[in-house]
Amino acid sequence: MEITVKGMSCGHCAAAVTKALEALPGVSQVQVDLASGRVSFASANPIPNEELARVIKAAGYEMA
Repeated sequence: MEITVKGMSCGHCAAAVTKALEALPGVSQVQVDLASGRVSFASANPIPNEELARVIKAAGYEMA
């Protein structure tokens, strides 16, 4: 899966988003591209966009 996250600007941001997504059941292989804001990850199960947006917001960022 791939999402776009707004507000990331440094390694700490990338780590926070990675940690937030990895806390979801079945999520692995999170990769963050700070330049584009794109975050890709593998998921054993489909994750609703609302859930992804909630987790990203809780980490302090916004899903585009």
